Amino acid sequence: MNEEQLERRVCSVICQGDGLRARDIAGRLKLDRSTVNHILYASPLLRELCYQDRDYRWHGIIRQARPHSGLFEFCGYYSLVAEFLDLTEKAWMDRLIEGCQRVGRSVSDARGLLHSFRDCRAQMVRLFTDLLDMIGDACLDWEIAFEFRLKRARRIRIYADVLVITEDRVFSLEFKMKDAAEPEDISQAAKYCPYLEIVFGPGYEVLPALVLTAAKDLFNYRAIGDSDTILPVCSGDMLFNVFDEYMGFLSGE
Repeated sequence: MNEEQLERRVCSVICQGDGLRARDIAGRLKLDRSTVNHILYASPLLRELCYQDRDYRWHGIIRQARPHSGLFEFCGYYSLVAEFLDLTEKAWMDRLIEGCQRVGRSVSDARGLLHSFRDCRAQMVRLFTDLLDMIGDACLDWEIAFEFRLKRARRIRIYADVLVITEDRVFSLEFKMKDAAEPEDISQAAKYCPYLEIVFGPGYEVLPALVLTAAKDLFNYRAIGDSDTILPVCSGDMLFNVFDEYMGFLSGE
């Protein structure tokens, strides 16, 4: 088992527990205590997601169960989809800016950042309008997060544009105001998946996608670098297809 797999297992046990000492974690995972201590103190990502109290018990900041209490602390904006759809653009933007400042995200508009935020919101409103027509109210209790950031770890920076969390899947959506995908855009959309798998635990499948908001009628798959692994690339008007590919609601699966 490599160190990344150990990180996931240790983090998952902590985030599903109610305060565990290192020996308890080691016992549950059938690992020696020195291995667990190494992961606890050497992993920047795990140290970002967990904390130790005065009794030397470890706790997860983000609970690995719905709703994901603690996720708010890492996001510019977080809520259930129903609440997101009820907000006006201004009310949503005010909350997003306040949240970005709270998590250390710059909100300077020198390069059109606020316009990109509005564009991103418009695409998500369109998505859920489509999904409401296709699957009804089932999507309203999903969770949605904008500008998910892990900002304090020294070697790891995760800046996910939008996360949509269903019962057992996390869709990680990277938005670009373009009409064509560059290789670096595809790599960026995929690179956070291993870390998000640690954040959300083994009960969730993390699914990345690249959304090109200047494109129309686009939905295909592109290879990630030189690998055989692919991810979906779509325009905003075709984003619902990404969800259907994995959830199968249009085919009735």
